[in-house]
Parts: sequence; C-alpha cells; structure tokens
Amino acid sequence: MVQAKSWTLKKHFEGFPTDSNFELRTTELPPLKDGEVLLEALFLSVDPYMRIASKRLKEGDRMMGEQVARVVESKNPAFPTGTIVVALVGWTSHSISDGKGLRKLPAGWPDKLPLSLALGTVGMPGLTAYFGLLDICGVKGGETVMVNAAAGAVGSVVGQIAKLKGCKVVGAAGSDEKVAYLKKLGFDAAFNYKTVKSLAEALKTASPDGYDCYFDNVGGEFSNTVIAQMKTFGRIAICGAISQYNRTGACPPGPPPEVVIYQQLRMEGFIVTRWEGDVRLKALTDLMNWVSEGKIQYHEYVLEGFEKMPAAFMGMLRGENLGKAIVKA
Repeated sequence: MVQAKSWTLKKHFEGFPTDSNFELRTTELPPLKDGEVLLEALFLSVDPYMRIASKRLKEGDRMMGEQVARVVESKNPAFPTGTIVVALVGWTSHSISDGKGLRKLPAGWPDKLPLSLALGTVGMPGLTAYFGLLDICGVKGGETVMVNAAAGAVGSVVGQIAKLKGCKVVGAAGSDEKVAYLKKLGFDAAFNYKTVKSLAEALKTASPDGYDCYFDNVGGEFSNTVIAQMKTFGRIAICGAISQYNRTGACPPGPPPEVVIYQQLRMEGFIVTRWEGDVRLKALTDLMNWVSEGKIQYHEYVLEGFEKMPAAFMGMLRGENLGKAIVKA
C-alpha cells in the first residue's frame, strides 16, 4: 500500500497565512481499479491565486494546485507507467486518477528543458501571460506595455513576449536584484517600486507619453496610479491583485472614473482556463519553442522537500521568489 502525504487547510486564512493554517496528513491509498493510475509528484506549484481560491475550500480539505507527476503504476492504457503528466490534484505526494483532466507534456518536449517548466513558463503562468497580453490587451508592435510583479512567473513572460512583438516594455518589481534581472531580460525600463520616491514620477520617467497596455498582477493603489497614465484607448488586462489578497479591511477605492471614461479605456479580468483545445496547444507550443530557441529566458525558485509546501507558498506571497516558485518533492 502507498502512503500519500497531503497538506490540508486546517484553518481559513485571516490576513497573511501562517504555519498554523496548514496540516500535514498521511493516508493509505487503495489498490488501483481498472482505468486508474497512481501518480507520484515530482514538482509542485505554489501560485498567488491559491490565496483567494482557498476561500472555496472547507477546513480540512487538501490545498489545491498543479503538479508535474510520474505515473508509477497504471491500469489505464492511455497513461502507461513512466508517463509524465501535469495534474491538478493539489498538495499531495501521491494520488490516484482515472485519467480525466491529466495533461501530457506538449509533443516534442526537448530533453534539455526541465520538467518543472510545465508548471511555469511552458504551463499555466506562461499561458496566462500569453493570452492576457496577446488576446486581452491585443498588443501591437510599437506600443508601450507596463507590467508589475514583473520578475514573477507571469510578469517576466509578459515582458519578454511583448519584446518579441516589438513593444517598449516597462516593469516594476520589489527588489534591486529583481530590477537587474528585468534589465537582463531586455526590459526597456525597470524600477523598484519600494524605493522610488514617487510611483507616478517613476512611471512618467519610464514612459513620458503614457502606456498603451497595462498587465496588472498587483491591483490596489499601484493600479490606480498606472491607470491615470494610460493613453487614449488603452487596454488593461487584470490578471491578479496580490497587493489585496491578505487584506482584512475594506477594498481601496478603484481608479478615477473620469480617466477611464475620457481616455476610453478597456479593462478586462480573465482566468486562463478560458482558452482550451487547439488555441491552448498552440500557445504551449509557441512558449516551448521560444524557450528552446532562447527567445524567452526563465528562472525558477526551487525549494526541495514536500514538507516545504507551506513555506514556499508563504514565501511566494512575500515576494521572495525570482521567477516561478516551485517545490521539488
């Protein structure tokens, strides 16, 4: 019998998560039935959305999330033993699946690419960047793009795709190390939002003419400041609002309505699961090829050990990671 370790939500978060919100449980998995596979986690993802999505869990439920897993036993011919899959099975070391919802790696996955990239640049965060920038913002060459949390899993890919499409890119991040990384990636301008005297002035200096597209991962007052500098007919993709996820009080006021009206701005929130089928596969293939060809660079922040899941999650919310936060099981 296989012993599966799982991290559960012991108590709902109030403000910033703490160790006391999580509980590690061990369960014995039953033998496989026909059509089932046994998965062993190789890499697990921690992402900002989990802070909000956890509100839908009951206390005692397993924390949600994706992992790259290996099929270690199979009674399903579609997933023979040894198959690598991406599975939305949560924070667990082992699990049983009937195969529904399991995704194999894109065809032609190069041996030189780490499997963990299927949780990052060639996975959900990369797809979020791809569709948010190209579909929601509809970015065109020659435009100016602003992205915050720009050294994170999504933001770093947004900036690089925008550069591939011929845009000027401005990024904001929370440390000098991250700003240096953005410049290495080819961002035209980057600044540490924690140390600038005035966010409005930093934005104005980086792009005196304003911004055509704004890819928002942060929300709150930061976004209000950016939106005030949007060009006419500017587009705003609202991907996340990490500055607000741990708040305990009321939401801050939104952007000035007169700016949205008279600049004729378009704002749209989105979730990456909107795009499925062939368009999703094309996007994954594009991302995989861009990484293989060196057109998109990646950085992973890896913690080793399944027991580190809560620490990795909380560290990611604090902004400790450069690039994608991953736990190696």
